[in-house]
Amino acid sequence: MKRVLLLLIFLSALAANSQELAVLKYQGGGDWYANPTALSNLARFCNENIRTTLEANTATVEVGSSEIFLYPWIHMTGHGNVFFSKEEAGNLRTYLLAGGFLHIDDNYGMEPYLRKELKKVFPDKELEELGADHPIFKQPYEFPEGLPKIHEHDGKRPQAFGIFHENRVVLLFTYESDLGDGWEDPAVHNDPEDVRQQALQMGANIIQYAFRN
Repeated sequence: MKRVLLLLIFLSALAANSQELAVLKYQGGGDWYANPTALSNLARFCNENIRTTLEANTATVEVGSSEIFLYPWIHMTGHGNVFFSKEEAGNLRTYLLAGGFLHIDDNYGMEPYLRKELKKVFPDKELEELGADHPIFKQPYEFPEGLPKIHEHDGKRPQAFGIFHENRVVLLFTYESDLGDGWEDPAVHNDPEDVRQQALQMGANIIQYAFRN
């Protein structure tokens, strides 16, 4: 009964054209609150360039809360440890299978913890690397080489991984890229403008994919 109610909440939010983005608050000690200006800047960029109607203000939602179903697109980031309880993992799984979308952007250091916790959410699925030919890299902006590199950490190539449900990516994990840093106010990281534009354009691709697929 609870699952049915949550699904109804989610579908009602979509029917109302709810387009407020949210940051996922999680346990474990990782800094889920990193990049505080990122989503607002991404929302404004998308509204100005791909004709979305996203709210400039972004919400914070906890993994285990029923409020997660009010947001069709949720962003998760951080540098450190991540932990999902059994109940939180189940709630996140229900959200994603109901049509929600989660973008996880490794701000550097969360990857080993995240992979372990995602097995709680989808014990029957694996993260699959997305090739440069995936639709998420093709529109509205073209990225012929796939995920762009925004910040350098370990000299590793940027990678995008997805968890699929019914041939749709429901969870996107961007690694060794740091898109969220590129979305922040220019003065935060002093990124060159062309690098910021790459980050914002890739973010717009993710938004468009999530809302249209």
